[in-house]
Amino acid sequence: LQQVPVVGNVLESSVFPRLGVNSFPTGVEYGDVVKGLPVKPGTCKAIYCSHVLEHLSLADMRQTLRNVYAYLEPNGIFRFVLPDLEYLTRQYLASTEADAAREFMEHSYLGKKARPRGLSGLMRNWLGNSNHLWMWDYKSMEQELAQAGFRNIRRAQYDDSTEPRFHDVEEPGRWENHLGVECIK
Repeated sequence: LQQVPVVGNVLESSVFPRLGVNSFPTGVEYGDVVKGLPVKPGTCKAIYCSHVLEHLSLADMRQTLRNVYAYLEPNGIFRFVLPDLEYLTRQYLASTEADAAREFMEHSYLGKKARPRGLSGLMRNWLGNSNHLWMWDYKSMEQELAQAGFRNIRRAQYDDSTEPRFHDVEEPGRWENHLGVECIK
């Protein structure tokens, strides 16, 4: 949303500060990871995604991994965080509550309580992109990364990277009970 003309400016200047949401730090470039980033291939030392990949279809996520791999310089680092399907599933299966299925659907963003209708609903769907299209656990994501050519794939924790630039973009609340992964080109 920060990239949408006018909307991005309004969000960054008035909405995000009230919600306690940080905008991108100075010096961070961003773009559409599926269509491509505004950088030359082989020139990035580090690429970071926070709660992005789960909003992509399987085909788009695979294209994203190919793009990220191409943009990274040799030994460049790809780091990301997203919901942990294994954690959410274990929570659901361990629950004895009658509303466990509803809780799972809400926490995984796989379900919708109501279908948005009318023009405002269409705009929310178009701009919001809040639905999760594909969920991941570590094993399945590790396999996808390896197939894309990444190596040294590991589970990551908040702020545990050797690359200091990630510290500027990571937020602890986005990592709690989520799946963090770091890998090398």
